[in-house]
Amino acid sequence: MGDKRWTPSLVEERLVEAADVLKRLPEERVQGYFSTWPEVVRSVYDAFGWHDPVLKRPWPSPASIDRMDEAMRWLRWLEPVDAKIVWNRASGKRWKPICYVAGMGRTAAWERWVMGLCVIAMKLNGTDIPKRPARLRAMATIMRSR
Repeated sequence: MGDKRWTPSLVEERLVEAADVLKRLPEERVQGYFSTWPEVVRSVYDAFGWHDPVLKRPWPSPASIDRMDEAMRWLRWLEPVDAKIVWNRASGKRWKPICYVAGMGRTAAWERWVMGLCVIAMKLNGTDIPKRPARLRAMATIMRSR
């Protein structure tokens, strides 16, 4: 990692980038099945382009795919519930569906999200992670405020 000092906000940026890269990857297709027939035109409006254009974002670069792979490996350091909260938040999901899936309130989910980001930052920096949840909570509050 070099002499770069990781913070929870840098970890969050990298995870958001990883989620964005994952969305831009081409969808998986089964090889060998294709059609040589043209698409069926269903109405006059479809035939003459009277619909809104669908703009596609460019595919991600190989370097961004490598960073995505690295960032997704970081989630293994967290508890499964915490990893799910951190990843869903990086993917841009709102708190209400995240809380429903995690089975906890918004404050508890937010706290687990902040602690997850702090744990990843501490692991990347080579810092020891406290065993007591109260101490980790206090460190997460301090690290998040920076």
